[in-house]
Amino acid sequence: MPRIELAPQVLDDFDRFFDHQAGHGIEDTPQRFAEIIEAIDVLAHSPLIGRKARGGKRELVIGQAQRGYVALYRYVPDVDTVFVLAIRSQRESGFKRSR
Repeated sequence: MPRIELAPQVLDDFDRFFDHQAGHGIEDTPQRFAEIIEAIDVLAHSPLIGRKARGGKRELVIGQAQRGYVALYRYVPDVDTVFVLAIRSQRESGFKRSR
């Protein structure tokens, strides 16, 4: 089963989501974070489930509409590891970091 590693920048993504949700009075923030983590955990069983993206990366679509996110990741079979590189809201125009 592949190991999952989060890039340090993913914590910045979570901080950004938290700040946004706190600023808009969203009360179910812990539930939303749990949904993101549960979706990422699926990659341990199905690392190729995400749609293909540029540069050998993949995108995992999580949720929908206001609760929708996209996780950018790369699966490296040689070390059997999924590297989660960034997470963004589906409403954002793109990842903060280059793909």
